Amino acid sequence: MNIATSTKKTIFASAAVLLLATASIGAIERFVPTQPAHAEVLPNGAPSAGFADLVERVMPSVISVEVEFQPATFDGDDHGPLAGEFMPNSPFRHFFEQFRGNKQFSPRRAPRGRGQGSGFIISEDGFAVTNNHVVKGAARVQIKMNDGKSYKADVIGTDPKTDLALLKIKSDTKFKAVKFAAGPARVGDWVVAVGNPFGLGGTVTTGVISAKGRNIGSGPYDDYLQIDASINRGNSGGPAFNLNGEVIGVNTAIFSPSGGSVGIGFAIPAGLTQSVVEDLKDDGAVTRGWLGVQIQAVTEDIAESLGLSEPKGAIVAEVTEGSPAEGGGIKTGDTIVKLDGKDVYNPRDLALKVSKIKPGSSTEVVVVRRGKERALELKIGTMPGTVAKLASKGAQPAAGDLLEDTGLRVAPAEDGDGVVVTRVERGSPAAEAGLKRGDVIVEAAGQPLENASDLETALHDVVKGDRSRALLLVKSGSRQRFVTLTPDRS
Repeated sequence: MNIATSTKKTIFASAAVLLLATASIGAIERFVPTQPAHAEVLPNGAPSAGFADLVERVMPSVISVEVEFQPATFDGDDHGPLAGEFMPNSPFRHFFEQFRGNKQFSPRRAPRGRGQGSGFIISEDGFAVTNNHVVKGAARVQIKMNDGKSYKADVIGTDPKTDLALLKIKSDTKFKAVKFAAGPARVGDWVVAVGNPFGLGGTVTTGVISAKGRNIGSGPYDDYLQIDASINRGNSGGPAFNLNGEVIGVNTAIFSPSGGSVGIGFAIPAGLTQSVVEDLKDDGAVTRGWLGVQIQAVTEDIAESLGLSEPKGAIVAEVTEGSPAEGGGIKTGDTIVKLDGKDVYNPRDLALKVSKIKPGSSTEVVVVRRGKERALELKIGTMPGTVAKLASKGAQPAAGDLLEDTGLRVAPAEDGDGVVVTRVERGSPAAEAGLKRGDVIVEAAGQPLENASDLETALHDVVKGDRSRALLLVKSGSRQRFVTLTPDRS
């Protein structure tokens, strides 16, 4: 599913998100981890004798993953994938760029092309889980066990969208495996992280789940657990355990101003991991449900302009030709509020819900169209390997007519579909709405446009009615989005 999200507000002042694979270490700086000493009596729910019995039980299943990269494909960022892999609007991308520097974003030949990460064994015959960014571009993968034994491994499949990878250890040895937790983790639950930070295998840290459902902008299916157990570079792909020794998450990233742990780490939940791994085990690829729409968040302004009671759901900015959405009758401007009987809260929520539906299944989608709810029945499709590109109008700005109450100068688009923005005055309502020269306004308040007069009439009708804002459908290059415009009638 293509998702056109609204710009996220920056919520941290100066920090970086690091994905936790690490290149081979030439020299290790001397440092002493600061772990809180456990008192004889631990808080409610913690084992009274500490975590040693649990660690002894799970440690044989935790592995160090050593990777030799193809020189031409090693990315040059020695701590995992490039920040360029974060979604364009991610608030974390800026911080990553500040910390690592833009020069790291172009591929270069690595002097040695080696990296390290963590992982864990999930079956006696040697299937193991790690992060996609740990083994991305790998020419050779070596597994090292906690007892010092080493084995070669094959990459069975990877899923960049969730940053997961499935390995198969090449050995007839019967391995000790761990299980995924059956139930959902809760905020406040104890967590034990085990991994290979800085190449120091067999490292154990403890903490709690401090939040759920975190979206760090790394992909369309972000739904991370946030944990405060200390994890660092090299912990990527390692397991986070509950007190039963079950895997509740796969450690994948940290939020940090310095590159070291500050107590904010992110783990892929066990339920999502298990689903992806099962798909990868079948055929090396993940099959997801697909709706075929570009969507964006319903802001308070958009909700008001549509007459919605609250800013909830996902508004459709574009319907892909030949998609399940088109076949089911979904139209541009519809607001999707329910899927398969469940409320849709925002675009990410819709993306997650659609991805979990088996392709070919029939489902009901409830949309709000022109202020009224409509129930549509459609069949979920299969997510294409490559998302189809939407055709650009290619309109070229001309002189255009000035709409004084908006600060816009517009001209008819070359193909007659909409009006192209030729100028935006500074400080005007159009500038505040985020309109730019070259944008094509396709619709205003649900009315198709052919010239400046059409736009003026649509805006006048909105102001004359009981709403102060007009909803515009705007095409920028090959992408469509909705914006709200408040004409200045003072």
